[in-house]
Amino acid sequence: MIKKLCAPVLAGCLAIAAMTPVSADGLPIIRFAAGLLNQGIFPESELYTTDDDIIIQTRDGVDLTANVFVPTNLSGAAPAVIFINSWGLNEYQYLNQAAKLAEQGYIVMSYATRGFGESGGSINTAGPKDTSDYSQVIDYLINNYPVDPDAIGTAGISYGSGISLMGAAQDSRVKAVTAMSSWGSLTEALYGNQTPRLVWAELLNIIGELTGKPESDINDNWQIIKNQQLHQIPDVISWAEPRSPINYVDQLNNNGTAIYFAKAYGDNLFQPNSLLAMFSQLNTPKYIDLVSGTHATAELIPGLTGIGEDRIWNNVYKWFDLHLKGEANSMAAQKPVQMKVKFKNQTDGFDQFPPAVASQETFYLHPRGWFDNGDLEIEPYDGRTKENSINAWAGTLFSTQIPVLSQLLEQLEIPIMTNIYAASDFRGIYFNTDRLDSGMRIRGTVSTQLQIKPRSNKVQLVGYLYDMDRLGNARLITHGVKTLPDVTEGETVSFNFDLVTTAYDIPAGHRLALAIDTRDPQYKKPTSDNYYVDFVFDRESPLKLTAPTL
Repeated sequence: MIKKLCAPVLAGCLAIAAMTPVSADGLPIIRFAAGLLNQGIFPESELYTTDDDIIIQTRDGVDLTANVFVPTNLSGAAPAVIFINSWGLNEYQYLNQAAKLAEQGYIVMSYATRGFGESGGSINTAGPKDTSDYSQVIDYLINNYPVDPDAIGTAGISYGSGISLMGAAQDSRVKAVTAMSSWGSLTEALYGNQTPRLVWAELLNIIGELTGKPESDINDNWQIIKNQQLHQIPDVISWAEPRSPINYVDQLNNNGTAIYFAKAYGDNLFQPNSLLAMFSQLNTPKYIDLVSGTHATAELIPGLTGIGEDRIWNNVYKWFDLHLKGEANSMAAQKPVQMKVKFKNQTDGFDQFPPAVASQETFYLHPRGWFDNGDLEIEPYDGRTKENSINAWAGTLFSTQIPVLSQLLEQLEIPIMTNIYAASDFRGIYFNTDRLDSGMRIRGTVSTQLQIKPRSNKVQLVGYLYDMDRLGNARLITHGVKTLPDVTEGETVSFNFDLVTTAYDIPAGHRLALAIDTRDPQYKKPTSDNYYVDFVFDRESPLKLTAPTL
């Protein structure tokens, strides 16, 4: 019970930290919250025994701290689950979940990865030392407890999920993985569309410094990304790629590892797109829950709107029962892609991602005029070449709003709202459809293709997709960002970029709107200079928006 009460405190503290400048004043909040979750308060039961004095020594002499739950009524070899800590936490993170699994007959071990908690060594950021440690923990478990070697699973949230995926790729003894709030590509997470993820990267850097023993390359690499030191970014990518689970799909497929994912649409630390790309490449038993919320909140905060801990953790337990015990349950009969529709009490199931039943609906961007905003139409623009300009002096009412907190509120069915008509048409631009007689059901990844003439050598564009009513009041459906950190000033350039995957129903009578400006609090802008961006409309290179719809 204590752990369940502490978890929301941690999420809330992260939200508070994100809303305030990074300074020493905010650090005790994070330290206090992490400290609450790192306390070893064990649930008690006659159905299992516990041991909190386990030390596992790695091949390079590092001591990892661990604990174990062992069922008291074992009559032979038992299935086993290993939990791996999230960033900033330790081996006590999953005590309630470990107790529940132990009551169901599992031997459950949790350990703190190197550099966190009381474990030795320094943080390897899901690198080769971490995946080697992962296999050595399995060795220890098999050698010291009556574990069925053909029924081993691992699990984790965030940091622990990535280590689980990459560890299982390199250790075929692992039959099932549950990966919550995981990432597909670490390169995309750090620098997707050449855009530094400012808020979350700064938070993780601070948390790593406060709660662990980070290697120097963590901050060094972030500073290179943050400051757009372009000549050094290839070195950061070389560091990140071996730490990207999507690069281990072939090994996971060869091993036949059964993988359960849980991911929030508003996870702006590890946005869902690259994880879904990984999911689509897997041919193993697989299942994904896509829900509202932000990074780790759907797993850590119990039962919000029925799609929080209740759904995800129940599916974790069912996944292990199905693939470690061989016990049939409801997950076996469900479609493997489950998409919670934002702001509705509805979850749609699909056989694959992208959903095969979705059709690609294309809208073409038409320029705004003196007395008219831009339009989204079904026919390409066929007029003479025209340019619309916006200025990067400041932001607009188009925004993802308060980082972390606003996405957490979406989990509580509180949307991010703005008024399209009230936004500056000097610093932003928008395009909308006519009223949708039948509404629109978006399921998947919306993409946009733009053509611009930058009046700077560094440009950032943020695209926001809105559900707009007749008064201009609009709910944010999703967003995406693209940065051009080294572009030729005055030269026309075309490019496309994806928005964050989502599931959303626009009601009949509303309009679909695409708004664009030059900055968002989630992201590091490439320059503080005041510059203009011209959107170029011509017959040869149509600007367009493509949406997967049912």
